[in-house]
Amino acid sequence: MDRYILVTVLAIVSSATNLTACPSEQVVIETSKGAVIVEVEIADNAIERAQGLSGRDSLEPGNGMLFLYKSPHRAWFWMKGAKIALDIIFIDPEGTISAIKRNVQPGTYWPISGGANTLSVLEINGGEADIFDIQAGDHVYPLTLNCDFP
Repeated sequence: MDRYILVTVLAIVSSATNLTACPSEQVVIETSKGAVIVEVEIADNAIERAQGLSGRDSLEPGNGMLFLYKSPHRAWFWMKGAKIALDIIFIDPEGTISAIKRNVQPGTYWPISGGANTLSVLEINGGEADIFDIQAGDHVYPLTLNCDFP
């Protein structure tokens, strides 16, 4: 019940802020061992989503990139241009983690998908999903960010 209250409050606050673009934000992942806070850059347009974390030499621990989409779909990722290993976390419209591709290595060119019902994707440092015990079925908040979509 508390989870639904939190989602409702976050949705109200998000809609009241009237943001025109998404700057850096924090998301909370509710795991069986407690809350994990991740500082994220937001990729909410086609150019940002295509670039992703490609070309980065490093990513600070506890940081990541959150890819936001207008509607649920089958999101495809690959590691072209990546220099660091990543955990790729696929999130459904309810904020539930539907799949995690762990420790995906740079130079991995086959397509990576977490299923057809993906509304957002979180990329974090490879191995951090294991360190923080992030599992499919865990929840990510805020579920809705008030971002512009092209």
